[in-house]
Amino acid sequence: MRYDPIDPRLFTRNREKLRNKLTKNSLAIVPSAEAMPRTGDTLHRFRQSSDLFYLTGIEQEKSLLVICPDYPKPEHREVLFLLKSDPLLETWEGHKLTKAEATAASGIATVLWLDELPKLMALFMTHSQKVLLPTNEHLRYPALAPDPGRDMALELRRLYPLHDFGRLAPLLASLRVLKEPQEVELIRKACQITRDAFLRVLATTRPGAKEFQVEAEITYEFIRQGASGHAYNPIIASGPSACALHYEHNDKTCRDGDLLLLDFGAEYANHAADCSRAIPVNGKFSPRQRQLYDACLRVLEAAASLLRPGNNIEEYHQQVCRIWEKEHIALGLYTQEQLDAQDPLQPLFAKYYMHGTTHFLGLDVHDVGSRFETFQPGMVFTCEPGIYLAEEGVGIRLENDYLIREEGEPLNLMADIPIAADEIERLMAAAT
Repeated sequence: MRYDPIDPRLFTRNREKLRNKLTKNSLAIVPSAEAMPRTGDTLHRFRQSSDLFYLTGIEQEKSLLVICPDYPKPEHREVLFLLKSDPLLETWEGHKLTKAEATAASGIATVLWLDELPKLMALFMTHSQKVLLPTNEHLRYPALAPDPGRDMALELRRLYPLHDFGRLAPLLASLRVLKEPQEVELIRKACQITRDAFLRVLATTRPGAKEFQVEAEITYEFIRQGASGHAYNPIIASGPSACALHYEHNDKTCRDGDLLLLDFGAEYANHAADCSRAIPVNGKFSPRQRQLYDACLRVLEAAASLLRPGNNIEEYHQQVCRIWEKEHIALGLYTQEQLDAQDPLQPLFAKYYMHGTTHFLGLDVHDVGSRFETFQPGMVFTCEPGIYLAEEGVGIRLENDYLIREEGEPLNLMADIPIAADEIERLMAAAT
Protein backbone atom coordinates (compact mmCIF):
# COMPACT_ATOMS: atom_id res chain seq x y z
CA MET A 1 0.00 0.00 0.00
CA ARG A 2 1.38 3.41 -0.97
CA TYR A 3 -0.48 5.41 1.66
CA ASP A 4 -0.74 5.14 5.42
CA PRO A 5 -3.49 2.78 6.61
CA ILE A 6 -6.89 4.42 7.03
CA ASP A 7 -8.74 3.85 10.29
CA PRO A 8 -11.51 1.36 9.33
CA ARG A 9 -13.94 3.21 11.59
CA LEU A 10 -14.31 5.69 8.71
CA PHE A 11 -15.75 3.00 6.47
CA THR A 12 -17.85 1.58 9.30
CA ARG A 13 -19.42 5.03 9.77
CA ASN A 14 -20.03 5.39 6.04
CA ARG A 15 -21.84 2.04 5.89
CA GLU A 16 -23.89 2.98 8.92
CA LYS A 17 -24.98 6.21 7.24
CA LEU A 18 -26.05 4.23 4.19
CA ARG A 19 -27.98 1.69 6.27
CA ASN A 20 -29.88 4.56 7.90
CA LYS A 21 -31.11 5.63 4.46
CA LEU A 22 -32.36 2.20 3.42
CA THR A 23 -36.04 1.34 3.75
CA LYS A 24 -37.17 -1.87 5.47
CA ASN A 25 -36.34 -5.12 3.66
CA SER A 26 -33.88 -3.41 1.33
CA LEU A 27 -30.78 -4.96 -0.19
CA ALA A 28 -27.87 -2.78 -1.31
CA ILE A 29 -25.24 -4.30 -3.60
CA VAL A 30 -22.02 -2.45 -4.49
CA PRO A 31 -19.62 -4.15 -6.93
CA SER A 32 -16.00 -3.18 -7.51
CA ALA A 33 -14.67 -1.52 -10.62
CA GLU A 34 -13.45 -3.72 -13.44
CA ALA A 35 -9.86 -4.09 -14.56
CA MET A 36 -9.66 -2.27 -17.90
CA PRO A 37 -7.64 -3.56 -20.89
CA ARG A 38 -4.97 -1.24 -22.24
CA THR A 39 -3.33 -3.12 -25.10
CA GLY A 40 -2.75 -6.78 -25.84
CA ASP A 41 -2.54 -8.63 -22.55
CA THR A 42 -1.85 -5.50 -20.48
CA LEU A 43 -4.31 -3.68 -18.24
CA HIS A 44 -4.59 -0.13 -17.04
CA ARG A 45 -3.54 0.21 -13.42
CA PHE A 46 -6.59 -0.75 -11.38
CA ARG A 47 -8.51 2.04 -9.71
CA GLN A 48 -11.29 1.02 -7.34
CA SER A 49 -14.87 2.17 -7.69
CA SER A 50 -15.21 5.30 -5.58
CA ASP A 51 -18.47 4.00 -4.09
CA LEU A 52 -16.98 0.69 -2.99
CA PHE A 53 -13.88 2.37 -1.60
CA TYR A 54 -16.07 4.88 0.27
CA LEU A 55 -17.89 2.02 2.00
CA THR A 56 -15.05 -0.47 2.52
CA GLY A 57 -11.57 0.92 1.86
CA ILE A 58 -10.93 -2.17 -0.26
CA GLU A 59 -8.67 -1.61 -3.29
CA GLN A 60 -8.89 -5.07 -4.86
CA GLU A 61 -10.73 -5.91 -8.08
CA LYS A 62 -13.50 -8.56 -8.20
CA SER A 63 -14.90 -7.53 -4.84
CA LEU A 64 -18.51 -6.92 -3.85
CA LEU A 65 -20.31 -5.51 -0.82
CA VAL A 66 -23.79 -6.60 0.26
CA ILE A 67 -25.75 -4.71 2.90
CA CYS A 68 -29.03 -6.33 3.93
CA PRO A 69 -29.98 -4.78 7.31
CA ASP A 70 -33.10 -6.91 7.91
CA TYR A 71 -31.65 -10.29 6.95
CA PRO A 72 -32.54 -12.88 9.63
CA LYS A 73 -28.93 -13.89 10.35
CA PRO A 74 -27.00 -10.93 11.86
CA GLU A 75 -23.66 -12.15 10.49
CA HIS A 76 -24.99 -11.82 6.94
CA ARG A 77 -26.42 -8.32 7.22
CA GLU A 78 -23.12 -6.93 6.00
CA VAL A 79 -20.92 -9.12 3.83
CA LEU A 80 -17.83 -8.45 1.76
CA PHE A 81 -17.13 -10.91 -1.04
CA LEU A 82 -13.58 -11.32 -2.36
CA LEU A 83 -11.83 -13.23 -5.09
CA LYS A 84 -10.36 -16.41 -3.65
CA SER A 85 -6.68 -16.51 -4.42
CA ASP A 86 -4.48 -19.48 -5.24
CA PRO A 87 -0.74 -20.03 -5.82
CA LEU A 88 -1.00 -19.71 -9.61
CA LEU A 89 -2.87 -16.41 -9.46
CA GLU A 90 -0.42 -14.98 -6.96
CA THR A 91 2.49 -16.12 -9.10
CA TRP A 92 1.24 -13.86 -11.86
CA GLU A 93 -0.41 -11.00 -9.96
CA GLY A 94 1.05 -11.04 -6.47
CA HIS A 95 -0.64 -11.14 -3.10
CA LYS A 96 -4.43 -11.00 -2.81
CA LEU A 97 -6.29 -10.06 0.35
CA THR A 98 -6.97 -12.65 2.97
CA LYS A 99 -10.24 -12.54 4.85
CA ALA A 100 -8.46 -11.24 7.96
CA GLU A 101 -6.74 -8.48 6.00
CA ALA A 102 -10.05 -7.44 4.43
CA THR A 103 -11.70 -7.27 7.85
CA ALA A 104 -8.84 -5.20 9.24
CA ALA A 105 -9.08 -2.70 6.35
CA SER A 106 -12.86 -2.42 6.14
CA GLY A 107 -14.19 -3.21 9.61
CA ILE A 108 -16.49 -5.83 8.04
CA ALA A 109 -16.63 -8.96 10.17
CA THR A 110 -18.07 -11.34 7.57
CA VAL A 111 -15.79 -11.78 4.56
CA LEU A 112 -16.55 -14.59 2.12
CA TRP A 113 -15.19 -15.77 -1.22
CA LEU A 114 -16.98 -14.83 -4.41
CA ASP A 115 -17.77 -18.43 -5.24
CA GLU A 116 -20.18 -18.39 -2.28
CA LEU A 117 -22.12 -15.43 -3.72
CA PRO A 118 -24.68 -17.22 -5.95
CA LYS A 119 -26.13 -19.30 -3.13
CA LEU A 120 -26.25 -16.40 -0.69
CA MET A 121 -27.61 -14.01 -3.30
CA ALA A 122 -30.65 -16.24 -3.69
CA LEU A 123 -31.19 -16.03 0.07
CA PHE A 124 -30.68 -12.26 0.12
CA MET A 125 -33.19 -11.81 -2.69
CA THR A 126 -35.75 -14.06 -1.00
CA HIS A 127 -35.65 -11.93 2.15
CA SER A 128 -35.65 -8.55 0.38
CA GLN A 129 -38.27 -6.51 -1.40
CA LYS A 130 -36.25 -3.58 -2.72
CA VAL A 131 -32.85 -4.03 -4.42
CA LEU A 132 -30.56 -1.04 -4.92
CA LEU A 133 -27.45 -0.90 -7.11
CA PRO A 134 -25.12 2.01 -7.98
CA THR A 135 -25.37 2.51 -11.74
CA ASN A 136 -23.42 5.29 -13.44
CA GLU A 137 -25.32 8.59 -13.09
CA HIS A 138 -22.33 10.94 -13.26
CA LEU A 139 -22.96 13.58 -15.91
CA ARG A 140 -19.24 13.78 -16.74
CA TYR A 141 -18.80 10.02 -17.11
CA PRO A 142 -19.61 8.47 -20.50
CA ALA A 143 -22.86 6.51 -20.48
CA LEU A 144 -21.29 3.79 -22.60
CA ALA A 145 -18.42 3.19 -20.16
CA PRO A 146 -18.32 -0.19 -18.38
CA ASP A 147 -20.81 -0.22 -15.52
CA PRO A 148 -20.70 -3.27 -13.21
CA GLY A 149 -23.72 -2.03 -11.27
CA ARG A 150 -25.84 -1.77 -14.39
CA ASP A 151 -24.70 -5.20 -15.59
CA MET A 152 -25.60 -6.78 -12.27
CA ALA A 153 -28.96 -4.99 -12.20
CA LEU A 154 -29.84 -6.36 -15.62
CA GLU A 155 -28.92 -9.90 -14.59
CA LEU A 156 -30.82 -9.75 -11.31
CA ARG A 157 -33.86 -8.28 -13.06
CA ARG A 158 -33.80 -11.24 -15.42
CA LEU A 159 -33.65 -13.72 -12.53
CA TYR A 160 -35.99 -11.85 -10.16
CA PRO A 161 -38.38 -9.78 -12.32
CA LEU A 162 -40.94 -9.20 -9.55
CA HIS A 163 -38.56 -7.45 -7.15
CA ASP A 164 -38.55 -3.68 -6.78
CA PHE A 165 -35.24 -2.36 -8.14
CA GLY A 166 -33.98 1.10 -7.25
CA ARG A 167 -31.16 3.61 -7.61
CA LEU A 168 -28.38 3.52 -5.05
CA ALA A 169 -26.37 6.31 -6.73
CA PRO A 170 -28.45 9.21 -5.31
CA LEU A 171 -28.20 7.82 -1.78
CA LEU A 172 -24.44 7.39 -2.00
CA ALA A 173 -24.01 10.82 -3.59
CA SER A 174 -25.96 12.46 -0.78
CA LEU A 175 -23.53 10.86 1.69
CA ARG A 176 -20.30 11.38 -0.23
CA VAL A 177 -20.77 15.13 -0.66
CA LEU A 178 -20.51 15.61 3.13
CA LYS A 179 -16.96 14.76 4.16
CA GLU A 180 -15.97 13.15 7.42
CA PRO A 181 -12.93 14.76 9.12
CA GLN A 182 -10.77 11.80 8.05
CA GLU A 183 -11.79 12.34 4.43
CA VAL A 184 -10.90 16.02 4.64
CA GLU A 185 -7.48 15.07 5.97
CA LEU A 186 -6.90 12.72 3.03
CA ILE A 187 -7.80 15.51 0.62
CA ARG A 188 -5.51 17.83 2.57
CA LYS A 189 -2.67 15.31 2.22
CA ALA A 190 -3.24 15.22 -1.54
CA CYS A 191 -3.07 19.02 -1.50
CA GLN A 192 0.20 18.98 0.44
CA ILE A 193 1.79 16.64 -2.08
CA THR A 194 0.49 18.90 -4.85
CA ARG A 195 2.13 21.87 -3.12
CA ASP A 196 5.52 20.16 -3.03
CA ALA A 197 5.22 19.29 -6.70
CA PHE A 198 4.48 22.93 -7.53
CA LEU A 199 7.50 24.10 -5.54
CA ARG A 200 9.54 21.67 -7.60
CA VAL A 201 8.14 23.19 -10.79
CA LEU A 202 9.05 26.70 -9.64
CA ALA A 203 12.60 25.56 -8.93
CA THR A 204 13.15 23.83 -12.27
CA THR A 205 11.12 25.57 -14.99
CA ARG A 206 13.21 27.62 -17.42
CA PRO A 207 12.91 28.79 -21.05
CA GLY A 208 13.56 25.90 -23.42
CA ALA A 209 12.04 23.23 -21.18
CA LYS A 210 9.47 20.92 -22.71
CA GLU A 211 6.02 20.83 -21.17
CA PHE A 212 6.39 17.09 -20.59
CA GLN A 213 9.58 17.74 -18.63
CA VAL A 214 7.59 19.98 -16.29
CA GLU A 215 5.00 17.21 -16.05
CA ALA A 216 7.76 14.76 -15.18
CA GLU A 217 8.84 16.89 -12.21
CA ILE A 218 5.28 16.85 -10.90
CA THR A 219 4.88 13.12 -11.45
CA TYR A 220 8.15 12.40 -9.67
CA GLU A 221 7.08 14.28 -6.57
CA PHE A 222 3.65 12.65 -6.55
CA ILE A 223 5.03 9.12 -6.72
CA ARG A 224 7.87 9.87 -4.32
CA GLN A 225 5.40 10.90 -1.63
CA GLY A 226 3.06 7.92 -1.95
CA ALA A 227 0.37 9.32 -4.22
CA SER A 228 -0.95 6.86 -6.78
CA GLY A 229 -0.18 9.51 -9.37
CA HIS A 230 -2.27 12.25 -10.95
CA ALA A 231 -5.92 12.60 -9.97
CA TYR A 232 -6.57 13.45 -13.64
CA ASN A 233 -4.55 14.02 -16.79
CA PRO A 234 -2.41 17.08 -16.04
CA ILE A 235 -2.56 20.19 -18.20
CA ILE A 236 0.87 21.74 -18.75
CA ALA A 237 0.12 24.43 -21.31
CA SER A 238 2.57 27.14 -22.34
CA GLY A 239 1.74 30.26 -24.33
CA PRO A 240 -1.30 29.95 -26.64
CA SER A 241 -1.89 26.32 -25.61
CA ALA A 242 -3.28 27.63 -22.31
CA CYS A 243 -6.35 28.85 -24.20
CA ALA A 244 -7.35 25.22 -24.92
CA LEU A 245 -9.18 24.32 -21.72
CA HIS A 246 -8.48 20.57 -21.85
CA TYR A 247 -5.07 20.71 -23.51
CA GLU A 248 -3.22 17.50 -22.58
CA HIS A 249 -0.56 17.10 -25.29
CA ASN A 250 2.08 18.62 -23.00
CA ASP A 251 4.65 18.46 -25.81
CA LYS A 252 5.45 22.10 -26.65
CA THR A 253 8.58 24.07 -25.73
CA CYS A 254 8.20 26.60 -22.93
CA ARG A 255 9.40 29.85 -24.49
CA ASP A 256 10.97 32.91 -22.92
CA GLY A 257 8.21 35.47 -22.31
CA ASP A 258 5.35 32.97 -22.22
CA LEU A 259 3.11 32.09 -19.30
CA LEU A 260 2.81 28.43 -18.36
CA LEU A 261 -0.61 27.27 -17.15
CA LEU A 262 -0.58 24.22 -14.89
CA ASP A 263 -3.73 22.31 -13.92
CA PHE A 264 -2.74 19.29 -11.84
CA GLY A 265 -3.44 17.46 -8.60
CA ALA A 266 -2.25 14.43 -6.69
CA GLU A 267 -4.43 11.45 -5.86
CA TYR A 268 -3.71 10.13 -2.38
CA ALA A 269 -5.66 7.18 -0.98
CA ASN A 270 -8.10 7.68 -3.88
CA HIS A 271 -8.80 11.26 -2.76
CA ALA A 272 -8.11 14.06 -5.22
CA ALA A 273 -6.50 17.47 -5.15
CA ASP A 274 -7.20 19.93 -7.97
CA CYS A 275 -4.88 22.90 -8.38
CA SER A 276 -4.28 25.46 -11.13
CA ARG A 277 -1.50 28.01 -11.36
CA ALA A 278 0.08 30.18 -14.06
CA ILE A 279 3.76 31.08 -13.92
CA PRO A 280 6.12 33.09 -16.15
CA VAL A 281 8.50 30.71 -17.94
CA ASN A 282 11.39 33.13 -17.46
CA GLY A 283 10.49 33.88 -13.85
CA LYS A 284 9.17 37.40 -14.38
CA PHE A 285 5.65 38.52 -15.32
CA SER A 286 5.43 41.15 -18.03
CA PRO A 287 3.32 44.23 -17.12
CA ARG A 288 0.38 42.93 -19.15
CA GLN A 289 0.69 39.40 -17.76
CA ARG A 290 0.81 40.81 -14.24
CA GLN A 291 -2.29 42.91 -14.92
CA LEU A 292 -4.24 39.88 -16.11
CA TYR A 293 -2.88 37.63 -13.37
CA ASP A 294 -3.75 40.02 -10.54
CA ALA A 295 -7.26 40.43 -11.94
CA CYS A 296 -7.72 36.64 -11.91
CA LEU A 297 -6.39 36.44 -8.36
CA ARG A 298 -8.82 39.13 -7.22
CA VAL A 299 -11.69 37.15 -8.74
CA LEU A 300 -10.47 33.97 -7.02
CA GLU A 301 -10.40 35.69 -3.64
CA ALA A 302 -13.85 37.22 -4.12
CA ALA A 303 -15.31 33.98 -5.46
CA ALA A 304 -13.87 31.90 -2.63
CA SER A 305 -15.62 34.12 -0.09
CA LEU A 306 -18.96 33.16 -1.67
CA LEU A 307 -18.47 29.45 -0.91
CA ARG A 308 -20.83 29.56 2.05
CA PRO A 309 -23.83 27.54 3.22
CA GLY A 310 -27.01 28.35 1.32
CA ASN A 311 -25.50 29.03 -2.10
CA ASN A 312 -25.43 26.52 -4.97
CA ILE A 313 -23.21 26.00 -8.01
CA GLU A 314 -25.72 27.41 -10.50
CA GLU A 315 -26.26 30.68 -8.64
CA TYR A 316 -22.65 30.86 -7.51
CA HIS A 317 -21.28 30.77 -11.05
CA GLN A 318 -23.55 33.62 -12.11
CA GLN A 319 -22.30 35.69 -9.17
CA VAL A 320 -18.69 35.07 -10.22
CA CYS A 321 -19.47 36.03 -13.83
CA ARG A 322 -20.73 39.39 -12.58
CA ILE A 323 -17.40 39.88 -10.76
CA TRP A 324 -15.54 39.02 -13.95
CA GLU A 325 -17.53 41.57 -15.94
CA LYS A 326 -16.21 44.37 -13.75
CA GLU A 327 -12.65 43.10 -14.12
CA HIS A 328 -13.04 42.73 -17.88
CA ILE A 329 -14.15 46.34 -18.16
CA ALA A 330 -11.19 47.48 -16.05
CA LEU A 331 -8.89 45.46 -18.34
CA GLY A 332 -10.31 47.20 -21.39
CA LEU A 333 -11.86 44.10 -22.91
CA TYR A 334 -15.26 45.79 -23.34
CA THR A 335 -17.09 48.84 -22.01
CA GLN A 336 -20.02 49.24 -19.66
CA GLU A 337 -22.06 50.49 -22.62
CA GLN A 338 -21.28 47.34 -24.59
CA LEU A 339 -22.16 45.25 -21.54
CA ASP A 340 -25.52 47.00 -21.16
CA ALA A 341 -26.31 46.32 -24.82
CA GLN A 342 -25.13 42.70 -24.94
CA ASP A 343 -27.20 39.78 -26.16
CA PRO A 344 -28.10 37.82 -22.97
CA LEU A 345 -27.73 34.59 -24.93
CA GLN A 346 -24.20 35.56 -25.96
CA PRO A 347 -22.74 37.33 -22.91
CA LEU A 348 -19.52 39.24 -23.43
CA PHE A 349 -17.74 37.60 -20.52
CA ALA A 350 -17.98 34.18 -22.20
CA LYS A 351 -15.34 35.12 -24.79
CA TYR A 352 -12.78 35.38 -21.99
CA TYR A 353 -14.28 33.08 -19.34
CA MET A 354 -16.09 30.10 -20.82
CA HIS A 355 -15.98 27.40 -18.11
CA GLY A 356 -17.52 26.81 -14.70
CA THR A 357 -16.14 28.23 -11.48
CA THR A 358 -16.45 25.25 -9.18
CA HIS A 359 -17.20 21.56 -8.78
CA PHE A 360 -17.42 19.06 -5.95
CA LEU A 361 -14.13 17.42 -4.95
CA GLY A 362 -13.47 14.17 -3.11
CA LEU A 363 -12.95 10.59 -4.20
CA ASP A 364 -13.40 11.83 -7.78
CA VAL A 365 -11.80 15.04 -8.98
CA HIS A 366 -15.23 15.97 -10.36
CA ASP A 367 -17.02 14.37 -7.46
CA VAL A 368 -20.68 13.42 -7.17
CA GLY A 369 -23.16 16.16 -6.36
CA SER A 370 -25.76 18.28 -8.15
CA ARG A 371 -25.11 21.82 -9.36
CA PHE A 372 -28.48 22.73 -7.82
CA GLU A 373 -27.61 21.27 -4.40
CA THR A 374 -27.41 23.76 -1.55
CA PHE A 375 -23.91 24.27 -0.15
CA GLN A 376 -23.54 22.74 3.30
CA PRO A 377 -20.75 22.58 5.88
CA GLY A 378 -18.56 19.56 5.17
CA MET A 379 -18.67 19.89 1.38
CA VAL A 380 -15.41 20.41 -0.50
CA PHE A 381 -15.32 22.50 -3.67
CA THR A 382 -12.78 23.85 -6.09
CA CYS A 383 -12.73 27.54 -7.03
CA GLU A 384 -11.13 28.12 -10.43
CA PRO A 385 -11.72 31.41 -12.24
CA GLY A 386 -9.78 31.95 -15.45
CA ILE A 387 -9.14 34.45 -18.19
CA TYR A 388 -8.22 33.51 -21.76
CA LEU A 389 -7.08 35.95 -24.44
CA ALA A 390 -6.36 33.91 -27.55
CA GLU A 391 -5.34 37.02 -29.49
CA GLU A 392 -2.61 37.66 -26.91
CA GLY A 393 -1.63 34.01 -26.51
CA VAL A 394 -2.36 34.12 -22.79
CA GLY A 395 -4.44 31.80 -20.62
CA ILE A 396 -4.56 32.09 -16.82
CA ARG A 397 -6.49 29.88 -14.40
CA LEU A 398 -6.06 29.98 -10.64
CA GLU A 399 -7.61 27.25 -8.53
CA ASN A 400 -7.71 26.23 -4.89
CA ASP A 401 -9.75 23.66 -2.98
CA TYR A 402 -12.04 24.76 -0.14
CA LEU A 403 -13.97 23.16 2.72
CA ILE A 404 -17.27 24.87 3.49
CA ARG A 405 -17.68 25.62 7.18
CA GLU A 406 -20.67 26.41 9.38
CA GLU A 407 -19.70 30.05 9.73
CA GLY A 408 -17.20 32.42 8.19
CA GLU A 409 -14.86 31.99 5.27
CA PRO A 410 -14.37 28.51 3.78
CA LEU A 411 -11.16 26.72 4.74
CA ASN A 412 -8.58 26.99 1.96
CA LEU A 413 -6.96 23.55 1.78
CA MET A 414 -4.28 25.00 -0.52
CA ALA A 415 -3.42 28.07 1.54
CA ASP A 416 0.26 27.06 1.61
CA ILE A 417 0.60 26.68 -2.18
CA PRO A 418 2.20 29.88 -3.53
CA ILE A 419 -0.16 31.99 -5.60
CA ALA A 420 0.74 35.69 -5.25
CA ALA A 421 2.69 36.91 -8.27
CA ASP A 422 5.45 38.42 -6.12
CA GLU A 423 5.97 35.13 -4.28
CA ILE A 424 6.10 33.14 -7.50
CA GLU A 425 8.71 35.50 -8.92
CA ARG A 426 10.73 35.36 -5.70
CA LEU A 427 10.75 31.56 -5.57
CA MET A 428 11.71 31.25 -9.21
CA ALA A 429 14.49 33.81 -8.81
CA ALA A 430 15.84 32.03 -5.74
CA ALA A 431 16.27 28.83 -7.76
CA THR A 432 18.41 30.40 -10.49
